[in-house]
Amino acid sequence: MATFKRIGIDRVLLRCSCGSRTPLCRLYFCRHCLKLRCGECVSHEVDPHYCPNCLETITGAEAKLKKNRCANCFDCPSCKHTLSTRATSQAVPDPDDPSKTTPKKVYYLACGFCRWTSRDVGIKDQPVATGGWAEQENSDFKRITTLLEYYRQLAQKEKVEKERKKYTRRRGYLHFSDKYGLASVVAKRRVGMLSMSSLSLKEGDEVKVSDAPAADPACELEPISQAVYTEPLVLEKVTTISQRLANPEFQPTNRDDLYPKHKHMLIKRSLRCRECEHNLSKSDFNPSSIKFKIQLVAIHHVPEIRIMTVPNLSFQKESQVVLTLFNPVGNMTHLNLLPSDPEESDWDTATIELPTCDLVLAARDDASEFDEGVDQQQEFNDDSSVITFRKANKIGFGVKVTPQKAVGEVKVSFLMKYDYKNMTTALPGENKEPQTDILQHCVYVNLGPVTS
Repeated sequence: MATFKRIGIDRVLLRCSCGSRTPLCRLYFCRHCLKLRCGECVSHEVDPHYCPNCLETITGAEAKLKKNRCANCFDCPSCKHTLSTRATSQAVPDPDDPSKTTPKKVYYLACGFCRWTSRDVGIKDQPVATGGWAEQENSDFKRITTLLEYYRQLAQKEKVEKERKKYTRRRGYLHFSDKYGLASVVAKRRVGMLSMSSLSLKEGDEVKVSDAPAADPACELEPISQAVYTEPLVLEKVTTISQRLANPEFQPTNRDDLYPKHKHMLIKRSLRCRECEHNLSKSDFNPSSIKFKIQLVAIHHVPEIRIMTVPNLSFQKESQVVLTLFNPVGNMTHLNLLPSDPEESDWDTATIELPTCDLVLAARDDASEFDEGVDQQQEFNDDSSVITFRKANKIGFGVKVTPQKAVGEVKVSFLMKYDYKNMTTALPGENKEPQTDILQHCVYVNLGPVTS
């Protein structure tokens, strides 16, 4: 991504299938419906939850019970770095001879960045390294549990009422069933209705919802200590806003009250096309792996346009701009540039004269970048007035731009039409050539400000 930041990814945009203008490096290409997809028009799916420290993988239901936190790893409450377990020896009385002491191995938590330890808040050392660290008890835990149970009962009551309305008894016409031979059909349907209606209550019965105790308003507040006005403030002992918000249940004001917090779990996401429901991006299930099983980014399938040289652009003065084209696929691509639709008048601030001939892009070959002895421009019979240079799967071509506004950015748009060889239509076991489709995308180019 650093490469795209350096060349300016926001200067050249493509129109997604949803209508948004997005850089090519942030688009996905569905090989089944042959459309561009951005992050807003794809379905996001959560694959596994995992801890970024111990790489433990758990299911979504288990992560919900653990409040999306790892049970074994902790974050430093002072600097948010991961705490490590340190071992030390402690002298304890010998059980055989109380007059003697024997060393015992104990463990505590320590931060390797800010040197915070669990001993700073009085947490006792543990005999095992797996855990058992003391945690703060929330004084409002019972109140929160009561409210959660109350709203859970309300949700169950609403669900039962919806089920009751859905399966209300209607006036039956069973006296017509024998005449038309529908007795067996009605019997089967009644069995299904009874099985579904058994999940809800009978008419007249209601779900009993226990009333939650009302909150007691605080009439009197604790007086402010006189030490706030008389004693000097020591900033090293006062917590910051970020440290307080990291622990919203207690929000400690002193550093001596900072307790370690369980580390947040992370997820791996899969992206799916909403139209054909095929995967566009799917990472490896192993949390330690950075590889992708499926990664259909558009930059690997769609020709890429970049800005090479831009002269001084003056108002109503024609200028020559050099653009480059890259072919990311392993077959030769024929490309045409066409005028954009009149609907794009809100973007265009200049007129552009596009090449009328076909632009032929060579197949991508990584080894050809080191071959300097072949003159590919003569091999493809390029027009020197259009094609400025050719190297491997990259070409440069010139366009003429005339700004139509005296101030502001010079923006142009055009259509890019090319042939795409769809490799998904050819199965490995079949002797069938891949299908070639003609695709078309709208390209938006920002050439920079108008020079006075």
